[in-house]
Amino acid sequence: MTSSEKRIPLIALDNIRKSYGGHDVGQGGPPAVEVLRGISLDIYAGEFVAIVGASGSGKSTLMNLLGCLDRPSAGAYRFNGEDVSSLDADQLAWLRREAFGFVFQGYHLIATESSCENVEVPAVYAGIPERERRQRASALLTRLGLGDRLDHRPHQLSGGQQQRVSIARALMNGGRIILADEPTGALDSSSGAEVMKLLNELADAGHTIILITHDRKVAAQARRVIEVSDGRIIADSAAAQPPLLTGAQLPPMPDLRNRGSTPDQDASRLLFEDIREAARAAWRVMWINRFRTGLTLLGIVIGVASVIVMLAIGLGTRQQVVEQLGKFGSNLMYMAAIGESSRIPGRSITLQDLEAVSEIPNIVHVLPNVTGNKVVRYGNQDIQTYVRGTGAALPAIQTWPLARGAFFTAGDERELASVAVLGHKLARELMPGVDDPVGRTVLIGNVPFQVVGVMSQKGALTGDRDEDNLLILPFSTAGVKVFGQREPTYTVLAVADVGRIQRTQEQVEALLLERHGIRDFSIGNAAASIAAEAKTRDTMTLMLSLVAAVSLLVGGIGVMNVMLMTVRERTREIGIRLATGARQRDIMRQFLTEAVLVTIVGGSAGVVLGLLVGAGLIAAGAPVIFSLTSMLAAFGCSVATGLIFGFMPAKKAARLDPVVALTSE
Repeated sequence: MTSSEKRIPLIALDNIRKSYGGHDVGQGGPPAVEVLRGISLDIYAGEFVAIVGASGSGKSTLMNLLGCLDRPSAGAYRFNGEDVSSLDADQLAWLRREAFGFVFQGYHLIATESSCENVEVPAVYAGIPERERRQRASALLTRLGLGDRLDHRPHQLSGGQQQRVSIARALMNGGRIILADEPTGALDSSSGAEVMKLLNELADAGHTIILITHDRKVAAQARRVIEVSDGRIIADSAAAQPPLLTGAQLPPMPDLRNRGSTPDQDASRLLFEDIREAARAAWRVMWINRFRTGLTLLGIVIGVASVIVMLAIGLGTRQQVVEQLGKFGSNLMYMAAIGESSRIPGRSITLQDLEAVSEIPNIVHVLPNVTGNKVVRYGNQDIQTYVRGTGAALPAIQTWPLARGAFFTAGDERELASVAVLGHKLARELMPGVDDPVGRTVLIGNVPFQVVGVMSQKGALTGDRDEDNLLILPFSTAGVKVFGQREPTYTVLAVADVGRIQRTQEQVEALLLERHGIRDFSIGNAAASIAAEAKTRDTMTLMLSLVAAVSLLVGGIGVMNVMLMTVRERTREIGIRLATGARQRDIMRQFLTEAVLVTIVGGSAGVVLGLLVGAGLIAAGAPVIFSLTSMLAAFGCSVATGLIFGFMPAKKAARLDPVVALTSE
């Protein structure tokens, strides 16, 4: 190493000035206050420098500038020969992390962390693996006589012990430059002497020590004393020549030209470890403040559980409706005559039309029906009811099983057999007290019909007719013996593929228009009715879900309020993290992680609560269908709530000024 290299100062200040205020003087704001008034100072590697001065002399402001916690208003600051004025906030954080270690009068330890965890903080932001930093922190604390206090929190330590933890933290990343601000100010004489002994030992080992104090006896223990008064250096005991560089065992000073390159060598590993460390610290804070955390979680839990239950009820009700309507045939189309010919029912669509329609692809069955109201008699009981003449395939086509007996056959229809099947309600009202109507005879007019079966209960598709209050006859028998006509009143068309039902309906309409020349018919399908009903249910479910989602919104606002309060309560902790090398994104990640962790816990509890409530509803007979998609969506929304509502507090925390944060109460 040449003589010229030895003379390059580690820190060089040239005419540094620092002012506060004066920005809004024209609007009644306070005038500018100049704290530092042209400080020029060189500090060489390996020096033990004490900066002494009375309160208000500017020494603490000078320390903040030396440690890159603050920026000068004017002048130049060169570190290891490089200008630091162009560094942004994160680059200054890198320099603090790599070069400086801070020892404060008030110790500035994070209250929720143990001694070992406090010491590890700078290494976390330097990207040192967990095992390695834990071993180094333990070794440093053991070396400083705190090997039996590794898991103690600050409130469990004496003042001298806390200050030793602070010194260990300053050494964690190498501690090339130790900035000690009144390190003995809050200690008794014995503890103060121990701290000064440690600083001297570090100076002997080659560390550059910059001691800020108002106590001249303490300052006298340094090897160079600089006196500051009214923002100016009024005395400097520096020798004519800078000291020889010592402490060759220390790592070299960081090179500003390669700033920030080391932590990015293994970005994915570092990101994972950063998130894990942030989650650990966040969980610790949540647990310590568990009552407040529980109240914050309440809105998230209720919101997620409500969304899950509401959607489950909606899906269950929708499925129930679809199943009930499906009994009427979701794959069916209904075709009837309209227009002038409708005065003579069934005359506009002939059996020949139906034969042509049956040839259309996707139509698997054509079921003609002739209908009307007739009086049905059994014994001395007369009831006017709906009579339907239809085909033998009705039970299969309309998914309508029998409760008793059998349905008539295709042979019965060909032979005009006088057989009948009773609807469930008609059988009960026409033959009260009869256990089995099968084999009994009923009359329509003077025509007798033998009952061969009773249909199962079906219900009503619409409010104008009860499907269970009817009498079913073979189509040919009804047309000839009851209604005196052979053409259908309406026709049921069954399709193979429900997905193509609309296209098939258009083909039927085109065929009939070609045959008739006019639109004297109407065609509808049950799928449309089912879809309309299902859509109504979906709309109701959506409305209920939106109401439930309001709870999530309220929970999110609660998260934001609590996080804003947390930032205010932990401002000093943020300052400590910034001073030890945390970048703005590290602080943002820390508080976003806390917000998301709250909502993850709340979302998980909400899912469990929603499942329990749903299970209770199922036990009570309510139609409930749980959807994995809805549960994942509700949980995802809760996590998104944490990100969205936690962003503003996290951003506020990340933008705090280190000096302001450190001096907050």
